[in-house]
Amino acid sequence: MRSGTGGSYKWTALTNATLGITMASINASIVIISLPAIFRGIHLDPLAPGNVGYLLWLLMGYLLVAAVLVVSLGRLGDIYGRVRIFNAGFAVFTVGSVALALDPFSAGAGGTWLILWRLVQGVGGAMISANAVAIVTDAFPSNERGMAVGIAQVAALAGQFLGLVAGGLLSQVDWRLVFFVSVPFGLFGTLWSYRSLRELGVRTPASIDWAGNLTFALGLTAVLAAITYGIQPYGGHNMGWTNPWVLAGLVGGSLLLVAFVGLERRVAEPMVSLALFRIRAFWSSQAANLMAAIARGGLQFMLIIWLQGIWLPLHGYAFSDTPLWAGIYLLPLTFGFLVAGPLAGRLSDRHGARMFTTGGMVLVAGTFAGLMSLPTDFPFWVFAVLIFLNGVGSGLFGAPNVTAAMNSVPADQRGSAGGVNATVQNTGMVLSIGLFFSLMIIGLSASLPGALYSGLHAQGIPAATARHLGALPPVGSLFAAFLGYNPVHLLLASTGALPTLSHAQVGALTGQHFFPQLISGPFHTGLIVVFGLAIAVSLVAAAASALRGARYVHGEPAAGSAAQPVLDPSGAAQTPIGPG
Repeated sequence: MRSGTGGSYKWTALTNATLGITMASINASIVIISLPAIFRGIHLDPLAPGNVGYLLWLLMGYLLVAAVLVVSLGRLGDIYGRVRIFNAGFAVFTVGSVALALDPFSAGAGGTWLILWRLVQGVGGAMISANAVAIVTDAFPSNERGMAVGIAQVAALAGQFLGLVAGGLLSQVDWRLVFFVSVPFGLFGTLWSYRSLRELGVRTPASIDWAGNLTFALGLTAVLAAITYGIQPYGGHNMGWTNPWVLAGLVGGSLLLVAFVGLERRVAEPMVSLALFRIRAFWSSQAANLMAAIARGGLQFMLIIWLQGIWLPLHGYAFSDTPLWAGIYLLPLTFGFLVAGPLAGRLSDRHGARMFTTGGMVLVAGTFAGLMSLPTDFPFWVFAVLIFLNGVGSGLFGAPNVTAAMNSVPADQRGSAGGVNATVQNTGMVLSIGLFFSLMIIGLSASLPGALYSGLHAQGIPAATARHLGALPPVGSLFAAFLGYNPVHLLLASTGALPTLSHAQVGALTGQHFFPQLISGPFHTGLIVVFGLAIAVSLVAAAASALRGARYVHGEPAAGSAAQPVLDPSGAAQTPIGPG
């Protein structure tokens, strides 16, 4: 292998990778805040019956594609060259961004166009994220990888929240700018990476494992798509977990994933070498990665709903302005990442990952406990401190965890390892959306109908109408608050009850305070359940991190108490050479 672990090239590789990762992660979240402007721009009501699918697929389609494809694309990088796949990712991403910005349709056709090209954009993002960390790992020596991966990880995590602010600002001007903003970065990245990057990693000629790729893609797609539809109402139920198609997706997808593991054990040149999971530093990193992603993904959505549906309206912000301000008020979380990520990565090069990853997830669990204890109308400085510390905890965890995983595998398996890491992270994010939304809906279902009925009836809404509105699935109110709409105004408009009310009653019902005060109690009940789960999975992540052992680099001796297995270039397990 040619050396790239010195001189200026390593910084060229890092800046290329950081640009790609930042662009991909910003675009994973920029649409979240921009959805109201996007749907207004294409003249589509996402909350109308039958249209919720457009909302969910624009939210989750990008993550689903990224989760499904990154392992395959990482393996292709091992075979054909990581830089080649990475460069192509910039180009695909840029084409997708241009097509999204130039959507020529409106209503349902416009929504379908956006979903399809958003999936294409996700393919480009997966090509980038599957190989970026492997390119950085190839370029830096092992005693500097933590620092380098720390910078890349901070870019990825911070990008998720910077996307919220960017989406809020750009969508205020024109919704198409949300997609156009990526174009100059994509063009620059395509040209710059093509001219400046070179292949340093070990390339392993191999045939493509078509059976493994197809089985994995179909299985994971079925499971994640089922989760997406599971949070939609079905057949008079508040959620769709009894929908036969959802059950078929969960069961059938799970069986395909089990079949995938069986296939990979028998294929001579598998898509993923299962021997990687015999390495303690690798499997413990991925277990922790999954749990951390579940906690982090749920946090983002719950905080957005909390701010947009309750806190910001209570503090004088119009519902239509809440998406932008929610992104701004979440900036302390990003600052926490920026403070802790590079520092933890650099220190883990010297001291190993275990104390940073374990301590970081324990800190994250503590911040969830703090958030759970806050009243829904909280003092902002307390909220800001808690989410800043949450960002610090995630920053302490992120870079050391990825570096430990990448250090533990052979050089010719880094593309696959990076793909596994990205797949686990993206899968955790999609799982968290399904889990957290489901638990919140369960919590709201217990108390929101009664609160909504009482509040509406007290303001002059006829009992039958108030009872009907109270019995509607809570997911509609959650999505409305998430999109920056006043849910009560939408509910009353759908019944035709507004013209029968006095001006004062209409003002009270559709004003800034009625819905936030109405939902505060039920929302806090649901929040306790949701954040209770977040605490549990954060502590599981901490426990998995504690099991990783001392610092271990494949092929280098390390101090510790237990030996790590290593792999030869074919992926077969060999005699352990280094303690773990």
